[in-house]
Amino acid sequence: MALGSVWLLALASPALANDDLLIYSGYTNVVYGTMNYNNGWQDWGWVPHYVTNNPNYNGSNSIVFAAGSGGQAWYLEHDPMDTTPYTNLTLRLNGGAKGGQTVGIQAEAGSSWGTQIQVKAPTNSWQQFTFSLASLGVGNVTNLAGIQIWNGGTLQSNFYIADIRLVAAPAPVTVHVSVNATQTVRTVDARLFSVNTAAWDGYLDTPSTIFILTNMDNQALRWPGGSWGDTYFMTNELQGWGSRTTNFIHVATNTHAQVYFIVNYGSGTPQQATAWVKFCNVTNHCSFKYWEVGNEVGGSWEEDNNTTPPWQPHDPWTYAMRFKDYYNQMKAVDPTIKIGAVADITEDGTANYTNHPVVNPRTGVTHNGWTPVMLHTMLTNGVIPDFLIEHKYAPSDGDTWDLLYSSTWASDAAGLRQMLVDYLGSVNTNVELACTEHGTGGDRQPVSLVGGLFWADSIGQILQTEFNSRLWWDLRNGQSGVINSDNALYGWRTGWFTNVALLTNTIQFYSDGGIVAGLGSEATNRYPTFYCGKLMKYFARGGDTVLAATNDYQLLSAYAVRRTNGCLTLLVVNKSSYASLNAAITLTGYVPFSNATVYSYGIPQDDAARTGIGSPDIAQTNSPVAGANFNYAFPPYSATVLRLTPAAPSLAVPAAPPPPPGQFVFQLQGQPGVPYVIQMSTNLISTNWIAISTNTPAGGTFYLTNAMSSGAQFYRAVWRP
Repeated sequence: MALGSVWLLALASPALANDDLLIYSGYTNVVYGTMNYNNGWQDWGWVPHYVTNNPNYNGSNSIVFAAGSGGQAWYLEHDPMDTTPYTNLTLRLNGGAKGGQTVGIQAEAGSSWGTQIQVKAPTNSWQQFTFSLASLGVGNVTNLAGIQIWNGGTLQSNFYIADIRLVAAPAPVTVHVSVNATQTVRTVDARLFSVNTAAWDGYLDTPSTIFILTNMDNQALRWPGGSWGDTYFMTNELQGWGSRTTNFIHVATNTHAQVYFIVNYGSGTPQQATAWVKFCNVTNHCSFKYWEVGNEVGGSWEEDNNTTPPWQPHDPWTYAMRFKDYYNQMKAVDPTIKIGAVADITEDGTANYTNHPVVNPRTGVTHNGWTPVMLHTMLTNGVIPDFLIEHKYAPSDGDTWDLLYSSTWASDAAGLRQMLVDYLGSVNTNVELACTEHGTGGDRQPVSLVGGLFWADSIGQILQTEFNSRLWWDLRNGQSGVINSDNALYGWRTGWFTNVALLTNTIQFYSDGGIVAGLGSEATNRYPTFYCGKLMKYFARGGDTVLAATNDYQLLSAYAVRRTNGCLTLLVVNKSSYASLNAAITLTGYVPFSNATVYSYGIPQDDAARTGIGSPDIAQTNSPVAGANFNYAFPPYSATVLRLTPAAPSLAVPAAPPPPPGQFVFQLQGQPGVPYVIQMSTNLISTNWIAISTNTPAGGTFYLTNAMSSGAQFYRAVWRP
């Protein structure tokens, strides 16, 4: 159940001086039996080692390298990561009273280890050692996966290690951003700007919820809430707490939202799913269009009672066979609905069984993964889903990692489409891609400024793909304390939560997958994800056109859209925690008016929520624009939308050929994709201008022909937003 607000303590946001990525800074946390350090780095070392505070480095613990023989290593592992933003690896060594130990450093790209570089530990003091990533064989790679710290070939006395980090490259003086308004990527689908709702939310059907959703201009909702979809029945809807489907219908229809509805696969039947379609779309005339058969049904955490042979729980073959009955019976009630199937983004992912292998007809390789088995079985069973469903959450691997993670949308889309082509053939074009759950990493990130920036960057990235929906998890989820938060993370939100180890309440950072807490009626109960979600309404909405945009620095992302009214909007996300980044922006195929409207959210707004001084809401200002080439400085940790309006058009009379008798021909010189209203008046100083046509030139110019009259006629072209 969603929780109410907690008292927020006015702790300062961390002051960051660089974008270095900490690997070990004294922080430790055991997760599922594995020791974790900063930013998702894990301890896979086989050498005896342990944490100590004697000696410590600047008050932080160090690691004792206590080898039992020569040729042993401390192995630090990470999900494959891109090293482009970094130049060096640094660490500090202390050889204790003896000193002089030989210490080797080695790094892994993929599964290949680079050359080991050796140094000598100092005696009774800390010394920093710097290794270029290039010398370690991992400079500008996309798959740094491990670091090993070795002792020499013979047994040596203990030495100490502290402050391991990847050193960020200096921020560039200028970041180059280019937008080509003549090169389109896709049309924006409104369903990309959406959130999940849940039946456990007792605040759902309230004026506060309606305000929050309309203030964000939210476009779609999902019901009844993740895993609850596989245990939810019409006959067991919540009584006395939470919300019912009638409450959801009220919210969805009053906010004009499209709807994704999960029907119960794990413990339900096609007949029960059909009853939901009838209740919503026949009895209540809701026209809810998108229906999902189950939620994450391949996962062992999900309810799945399909255990009577030949059915098996969490089985793609069973799911595909039963999907047909859901599909046919639900569409018999309402043929206009779309029905989606749960998918895995990789060909061998969620391979829970091996008794229904399938062969990829393109590659000849046998696979037991969820999606190949499901698609092949569906095709042979005579049913094709209307959409495939991905759920995508960032790993808990640190702020920078999460802010770069959204670039993986492209590979997700490519992988899913390739499997559709391989296993469905030509009918694959009838299946669209949907993401019905999406969220940031764990720890304090969901409620931090980084979580909000992640929302914004994810929108920019998914717009470069064919995904047509993206529903954030979720509207309200409930706060929970983080007992041992990673000290490398940004964020300040804390409260009193139960510490199960101490059996008492303590001040802790907290997490919350929702975008608001409680009613969300106060600024302090609205998280940065809410504000960055709201910011997106100034950037793009359904029907707009995504334009090609590029930039040359990973920590600054730029995305562009031409709105249906002819404006050009730029979304720019500065992922640097400390540097204001100056961008030189070049527009091709679009000439803006001399002034831009700027909408932004970042550190000042997040700090205002903390201190109560200033506004925590989106800031709106204006900025001069010097034609198609201009500069703008983007503050650290910020999401900014620049709204550019088109420069004024002009009208001209062509020199030749002469128009036919009784006709007047003139040319409008404007910009491609911008709608212009042609107006006429018989009196130049009159305010009574009459609109005679609206035109959107594909190439920027077009000719208009009008009949001549005996009196004077005046024409003008006007851009009307």
